[in-house]
Amino acid sequence: MSRFNTSKISGADEVLIKNALSGDKSALENLIKKHQNWIYNVALNLTADGNEAADLLQEVLIKVITNLGQFKGESKFQTWVYRIIKNHFLNTKRSKYHSQVISWEDYGNGLDQIEDVNLEDSFNTDKKLIVEEAKLSCMKGMLLCLTPEQRLVYVMGELFELPDTTASEALGINRATFRKRLSRARKQLYDFMNDKCGLINKNNPCRCAKKTQGFIKKGYVDPNNLQFQKRVIAKIEGVVEKKLESYENEGYAAYQRLFQNHNYQEPEDRLLSLKKFLDSKTIRNTFDIQ
Repeated sequence: MSRFNTSKISGADEVLIKNALSGDKSALENLIKKHQNWIYNVALNLTADGNEAADLLQEVLIKVITNLGQFKGESKFQTWVYRIIKNHFLNTKRSKYHSQVISWEDYGNGLDQIEDVNLEDSFNTDKKLIVEEAKLSCMKGMLLCLTPEQRLVYVMGELFELPDTTASEALGINRATFRKRLSRARKQLYDFMNDKCGLINKNNPCRCAKKTQGFIKKGYVDPNNLQFQKRVIAKIEGVVEKKLESYENEGYAAYQRLFQNHNYQEPEDRLLSLKKFLDSKTIRNTFDIQ
């Protein structure tokens, strides 16, 4: 008899998990490679920082590996992994800035205080790419105004469009509560952008091109290291299964398109340290790898 219920697992995942639990190291590595990109991109939108996202990815993958034997197939594998992301993101004590919630007022005042100037011509990087980096940095920074719990709800439900059945299961809440929290997070983001952002409301004075030089001076954007434009393989909208949902307020749809048009990136290769972990005595004993 199978050790887990295969009815909710994709065929490819089922084979990889079964073989990994039987001691096949290559199956374990392939399972990691298959799922690491979406975990990284979820982490990138939770933390708004490439290095933080890479750390979160590695920590989550280690938990997935060491707890794989506890996965019984009672939910989809991705749902189970989302639950690990949620628990790790919320429960791990961190001193880094993404755990600190920025007030909408402070974020708005910070934008207002950045001088509107033309971008200098002294950079080697294409100016359009630098301005795009400023836009991505600003929008991901807005997510830090949501509480960590709201961020999880928003990233799952709005950005990656998980069905409420899946997202609520991963978060350990009922569907009605999930929908209410998503609606609240969505409204807060939309209201802020409608009040401040020229991308949503053309009457607003805030323009990415005019703020970019200020972002560089503040250290928010490094023109020589565009962290949100590395190893791009798609747009988020191209890798999610779109829900058949329409908004009564067209503005909501417009701001969602802006966020879903963000880059979907591959993480930089952090598998070397994971491979050392896979070679450790603990993992060899856990999976009976010879």
